[in-house]
Amino acid sequence: MKAAIDSNNNYKVHFVYSNDEGNIETESMWAEKVGDYYKILNTAFFAPNIAYGDIVKVEDDDGVLYFDELIEESGHSTIQMIIFDKDHQSMIEDEIVKFGCGWEGSHIKNYISIDVPSEVSYARFREYLMKGRMESRWDFKEACLSQIHESS
Repeated sequence: MKAAIDSNNNYKVHFVYSNDEGNIETESMWAEKVGDYYKILNTAFFAPNIAYGDIVKVEDDDGVLYFDELIEESGHSTIQMIIFDKDHQSMIEDEIVKFGCGWEGSHIKNYISIDVPSEVSYARFREYLMKGRMESRWDFKEACLSQIHESS
């Protein structure tokens, strides 16, 4: 069986993780081949400890590529957010972009994943996240913090 490849020659890499209830789940993300490894091209919605641009090693299981180990951290961080203030969701998404972050929407209308690039001041962005949480506008999970952001 051949691995899933899109029209840009990007590959689907599957991440197996345990959800909050302890059930085993799988999330797939697009990646580009970089030598013997793969560079992640999406921001994870549910899988922990992976960020946009990370370089990973995979295991090929009969044409299905599974995450094996992190080879190189990209410096990006992943925040997973549920927005309670649905009437202002597009405004919140615009605010996130103004910080220099990107976001992807999921199949759950008010659930997004946020890519925090290495050059973004995470301390400043985290203040924004905490303020919104305290105001009950959203809740969030720091699914993957880069070493750069952990130390800021």
